[in-house]
Amino acid sequence: MNSSPQNPTSPLGSGNSTVDNALDISVIVLISIALYNALELAILILLSFRRYRSLYFWSLLTSAIGGVIPSTIGGFIQFFNLVPLWLSLVLQIVGWVLMVPNQSVVLYSRLHLVSQSTAMLALVRALIILCLIVIVVPTIVLNVGWTYMPESPAWVQGYAAYERIQVTWFTVQECFISGVYIWEAVRIIRLTPSDDKRRHKILYELLAVNVAIIVMDLAVIILQYLSYYFSHLILKATVYSVKLKLEYAVLSMLVSIVHSRGSESQFWPVDRTTSNIPSTCYAGWRLRIFFNDPYTSFDFFQPLQGPVMPAKDSQQGYEKNQERLKSYPQQHTHDTRASVMGRDPRRL
Repeated sequence: MNSSPQNPTSPLGSGNSTVDNALDISVIVLISIALYNALELAILILLSFRRYRSLYFWSLLTSAIGGVIPSTIGGFIQFFNLVPLWLSLVLQIVGWVLMVPNQSVVLYSRLHLVSQSTAMLALVRALIILCLIVIVVPTIVLNVGWTYMPESPAWVQGYAAYERIQVTWFTVQECFISGVYIWEAVRIIRLTPSDDKRRHKILYELLAVNVAIIVMDLAVIILQYLSYYFSHLILKATVYSVKLKLEYAVLSMLVSIVHSRGSESQFWPVDRTTSNIPSTCYAGWRLRIFFNDPYTSFDFFQPLQGPVMPAKDSQQGYEKNQERLKSYPQQHTHDTRASVMGRDPRRL
């Protein structure tokens, strides 16, 4: 028996468990790509990060394992009617929450690396919290109601309208966060030495990745407005799996930026006359202090080496810097001593 055409207004799938048309094959291909990307990324994340405590680590990992995989499996079994509807619905809701809203958390968690504006970071954080209340909760309620009462015009129309609203919201929100990231990256490019070609190349690659993410967001929203429910559902999981892999590429680029610093340059300009960071700390350690916050905590990075100071000056410099670091509580004392003595803090 041939599968019936896709019905964009119904939560049910193709009506049977056979694979006998181009749409079924396309769904299987997209699902396979999404699952492969998610599993590969989960392994890479676990092998790359040295400590599992940063927001960036957990947002990436939960998006891959708890977001893409359940959403993909839920869409697959619903499309082919393989299990009861409630099970596929639970998988899709859990996957959607950890995949779509969580993508904004991923973008936010790396925004700290290019922006030191507390106002901008607070704005993005408030925007993410607001969307959880205004968008996520109503979408889940309407999805459940529409799934179990597909003949009710109120539930069908309400879900259809709010689904477009939430897709538009998250697309605009992710584009905004990516736009802030691009703006700050361009600002850094202008502040870095003009002859630093490697760093400029890496930053331009970062810009290209963020532009690619924005383009994929626009593709998802266009498909949603064309009212192809299952095509949008399956393609969304595949697109988000690709976006997560691009995020991992961004992480690798950021590591390259850190290690490409020159002996007399630093990535973020710091006012040496007003900074609370000890003047005896090398510029690279200023960068490490910035990374060592509760949001990013990039233990993935190799520690940057500080200046080698004479032994007789090490203890004196260490004692002076203890007082000056009180306004920078995230930097631990042993890290300060390491930066003064030019040693790896993990070995102290």
